[in-house]
Amino acid sequence: MSAVMQQQVQPETEPRVEVVARAAGQEVLLTPEALEFLADLHRRFEPVRQARLAARRARQQAFDAGALPDFRADTAHIRRGDWTVAPAPAALRDRRVEITGPVDPKMVINALNSGANCYMADFEDATSPTWANLVTGQLALRAAIAGTLTHEAGGKRYALRPQAEQAVLIVRPRGWHLDEKHVRVDGARLAGALFDAGLFCFHNAQALAARDRGPYLYLPKLESMEEAALWEAVLARIEDRLTLPRGQIKVTVLIETLPAAFEMDEILHALKGRAVGLNCGRWDYIFSYIKTLRRHRDRVLPERGQVTMVQPFLRAYSELLIQTCHRRGAHAMGGMAAQIPIAHDPQANAEALARVRADKLREVTAGHDGTWVAHPALIPVAREVFDARMRGPNQLHVAREDVHVEAADLLQPCRGTVTRAGFENNVEVCVRYLAAWLDGNGCVPIHHLMEDAATAEIARAQLWQWLHFPDIPAGQGPSGADAGGEPLALDDGTPVDFALFERALITLPSRLHAQTGLPGASRVAEAIGLLDRLTHAEELAPFLTLPAYERLD
Repeated sequence: MSAVMQQQVQPETEPRVEVVARAAGQEVLLTPEALEFLADLHRRFEPVRQARLAARRARQQAFDAGALPDFRADTAHIRRGDWTVAPAPAALRDRRVEITGPVDPKMVINALNSGANCYMADFEDATSPTWANLVTGQLALRAAIAGTLTHEAGGKRYALRPQAEQAVLIVRPRGWHLDEKHVRVDGARLAGALFDAGLFCFHNAQALAARDRGPYLYLPKLESMEEAALWEAVLARIEDRLTLPRGQIKVTVLIETLPAAFEMDEILHALKGRAVGLNCGRWDYIFSYIKTLRRHRDRVLPERGQVTMVQPFLRAYSELLIQTCHRRGAHAMGGMAAQIPIAHDPQANAEALARVRADKLREVTAGHDGTWVAHPALIPVAREVFDARMRGPNQLHVAREDVHVEAADLLQPCRGTVTRAGFENNVEVCVRYLAAWLDGNGCVPIHHLMEDAATAEIARAQLWQWLHFPDIPAGQGPSGADAGGEPLALDDGTPVDFALFERALITLPSRLHAQTGLPGASRVAEAIGLLDRLTHAEELAPFLTLPAYERLD
């Protein structure tokens, strides 16, 4: 069969839909009816998507010119208004522990069987969007919902527990900025968000609705209420086409961009008939802080390990999210614990679990209604902490009226340092994650942390900013600042410059060569080349995955 499949959903003389790739089982998903459904979404909403992306670029230009994010004057009436979101369905009233991960069959089975309250099946940060991965993921979710999903690997057979014992499924489609290059409508690429959410709902919405299980979605990387309104229009159209009641599709929005932190009320209001919560997407949020304020020399952050949730700007973000959600009757979900078990070192494992426990205690004490983990072994730890402090299904009664967050609180930079180990770790995480991602793996264990696109983006954006804006005003940012604008330096006095970066790149392959079974080992050189070009570029690329995506398949 040809490597290019063209399925036309209209007569030869009319515009058409083309699928320009092949993967096992795609005929089951991409029926003429499904393609017509996706084409309808594209034709209705692609112009709006492009307008919203243009608005992002224009706003970033203003930030680059010196402007700072702020609460909007034109939406003050929404923030002052007395309104709430629609009540959460029974399946989403207790979300104290959610596990996240990619959508391969083994992960889907293990996550649904994990004992977590919910499983976020991630088509975005944890999945490398190869065509095979996307098709396999959609097929796996469809089979899981039907109760027929099984998987065999390494002589072991994986099967689902009874549906009553499974975690509640929530799907995260890709963000508005990502295309799906393998599906073209009238010659243009389909939005990745419309492919992921549209195809999932087309095949599964009726079955999920019949069991009062959704569909439920996590919406990523929104930057404004207008982008939330676009999702509202898309999901309303999906409901109309699939004869679902309006508001049947429920959503939780990840507040993982700095601009969105100033529009939490507005985003909930735009989706108030279907929004059930907001989530502190902490890793993407840190990345967005760096990216949004990339040309502000007074707001350069120290290395990633020092940018924790106790830093004032992150604490303000978390507490404002809790206050906003509970005022509006929505859940305030906590962030990801990225640690993974350290089987060969009991002491290091105990220390890692202690950090997880402390982080979850901070969240539940602050008023969060649930939290995220990246590995099943962390579920008992997170559940123990939340069970001890949250006796009901949630904490909507915790109003946090003591919280008073101003724009300056959300923008306040944090002091710290850049160590040699921290600098080199950023380089290593970028290269190793990129190599694995290019090889089809979007969720990669590195130094006992589960790295995904969000954490790799922090490392990549920090490298670019440190190297392009090394002169920091006195009293601000990492070390090297106290002398009144001296060049940024490591804590040992070494200048942070491109010579340091090049040395880290040159020595990395020999260090990685000693590691066996490295994901994406054959693409390390390609990843190094891509990171080198992105870091030397005069402009910070908005997303690492945009240029990398053109190299997939």
